[in-house]
Parts: sequence; structure tokens; C-alpha cells
Amino acid sequence: MKQLVLDLGAEPVLTLDSFEVGRNAEAAALMRQFAGRSSREHFAYLWGEVGSGKSHLLKALGATERARYISPFSIESEFVYSPEVDLYLLDDCEKLSPVAQIDAFALFNEIRANNAFMVCSGAVAPAVLPVREDLRTRMGWGLIYQLHGLTDDEKVAALSQAAAARGLTLSPGVLPYLLSHFQRDMRSLSAMLDSLDQYSLETQRPITLPLLREWLQAEAKEE
Repeated sequence: MKQLVLDLGAEPVLTLDSFEVGRNAEAAALMRQFAGRSSREHFAYLWGEVGSGKSHLLKALGATERARYISPFSIESEFVYSPEVDLYLLDDCEKLSPVAQIDAFALFNEIRANNAFMVCSGAVAPAVLPVREDLRTRMGWGLIYQLHGLTDDEKVAALSQAAAARGLTLSPGVLPYLLSHFQRDMRSLSAMLDSLDQYSLETQRPITLPLLREWLQAEAKEE
């Protein structure tokens, strides 16, 4: 499988609306409740493999008012509770350093004491998260959801919908070919589609398998 190097550019704005729900309808609905601070539960934990959409959801929530997105590599002050923030999003918990774990533990306690909200994410379920025991317990305070990545059929459907929204017509076989030959995460696939669209406009030809192969050869020559 060829790993084509793409210039993905600036990360697109991530929203709850742009999250491809797939088999994650219940978790997505809960995240909307957190966005509106209307959830009966004040804590939630999302886990799943890379590309399942954990960071997408947390960053989308982090863009709401009075919210703060925190990565394992955020500065210490980001782990400090503030009365100006009522929703905290802690991503990639399995990567927390020993010092960050202490800070996260204190933040959990402050959030609970002040009736604020928190959503965490990790690669594995809280019970097997490689962090200190007291923090692991807090990760399991609220609702826990495993996020499932999109199936190939769901990816094709999502990309087809995105193409249709931009007025693009794709010949049969273009999207399955991309799925079977290149990076399979949605961001890379969407970037591939954008680049292919640009090449189609430059050559004034429809997006077909022959055009896709021609574009790939042109890209390979430029590397």
C-alpha cells in the first residue's frame, strides 16, 4: 500500500456537525449535550483506535464558549481549574506524564467540586489505562464509550456526500481505489480528494480512474 505524502496544510475547523457519526450515534448525541452543558452526567470518557474521531470530538467541544482543550503536552497552567471555564477536554490520556497525571488528578477534583464538566479520551478503556490508580478511577467516574472508526462503506458514503456537496462527479471505482491503495483516515482521504479535484480543474477532465492514476504519476515525479 503506497503511503502518499500529502501537504495537509492547516488543520480544518472541527465541529460536531462535521463528525462522521457512523456507529457512534449515542456518543455523538452525548457530546452535543456536553456542548450545551445539558448532560445529567458531568464526566465522560471516549476511547478507541487512532482515526476513530476522539480528538475531533474533543477539539470541537473545545471550540465552544467557556471550554478548554488540553493535550498531554499542554503547559501546567492549562491543567489548573478556572471559574471562567466549565468544560474541560483532556485528550490522549495514555500519554500523560507522571507530573501531568498529578495535575489531572487535581483538576478532576476541582471540576467535581464546582459542578463543571469534563470529557477525556484515550486509546484504551479506563480500566487498563497506563496511569496512576487514583486517576484511572476518576476516568471512570462518568459515562464510557468506545468509538468505532468508519467502515469502508461508510467512508465511501461520507466522501461521496462531500464530493456531491461540492458539485463533483466521481466515476465508479475512484473512492474504492483510494481506500485500497492509500492512507485510510478521513483527513488524508479528504485531502486526496481535494487535490484530485484541483488536478481535474487544471486538466479540465472528469475525475475517473485514469485521471487518478495520471495524477498519482505526476505527484510521484515531483517527489
